[in-house]
Amino acid sequence: MNWLISANSSMFDHASVFEHFGFIDWKQGNGKFQINDFVYIYSTVPTKKIQYKCRVEKINLTSSDIQRNEEYWIDKTEYQKALTGKYMKLSLVEQIYSSKMSLENLIANGLKAAPQGSKKLDGNLLEYIERNFSDSNQNDVFPDTVNEDSISYEGIKKSVTVNKYERSSIARNKCIERNGTLCKICELDFSKIYGDLGKGFIHVHHITPIHKIGKEYKIDYVKDLIPVCPNCHAMLHRKIDGKEVSVEELKEIIKINKSTVA
Repeated sequence: MNWLISANSSMFDHASVFEHFGFIDWKQGNGKFQINDFVYIYSTVPTKKIQYKCRVEKINLTSSDIQRNEEYWIDKTEYQKALTGKYMKLSLVEQIYSSKMSLENLIANGLKAAPQGSKKLDGNLLEYIERNFSDSNQNDVFPDTVNEDSISYEGIKKSVTVNKYERSSIARNKCIERNGTLCKICELDFSKIYGDLGKGFIHVHHITPIHKIGKEYKIDYVKDLIPVCPNCHAMLHRKIDGKEVSVEELKEIIKINKSTVA
């Protein structure tokens, strides 16, 4: 069985829970979920997209059986209300950020209205979601992988392995939702230069270097990620005396050189 449910990030930071643990203990509500069912999660305003595909691992859990996640609740009063009823354990299968999963496109393919509660998926809508819910179908990916080894010099180009932390489109776009698409270093706004072509475009820089992130690292899109333009991103990954510059150091370099030019 396949299901569609909704998540409100203004109440509960589900994106960080998935990023940190790979699963969520979720209220079952009135849905008759079974183990091994698939659940698609629709993120409400401002995202308004399906972003997650999960598998039901356990059902009928009580509040004493679950991971509490109190620190991820924005509204603590809602957290207390949530500690009633039955829960199911949702294991993350895949996550994407694609306009093909937008509310507009879902409605065009059979969804009646913005999801509320739980809904069984079948027919044309399920076929559309399954056909388009894949990394290979993402069309909103920001090309934010920058590495000194990936830059071409005199026709030579080295390959770079991109790990799951660099590919985390959800964390990247949560960073953009929070900070916008203005470069936080040089303040470049692509839409002011390129119009609609540049609207929404930006790179995202990992303040915590990728090579220092291990399997147990819990990425924090508030503290660890920052939107930057491609030029500033490349400069952040260049080295002076064997050391990459920090965000604040690069800001200071730009400030000094702007005053020199002026």
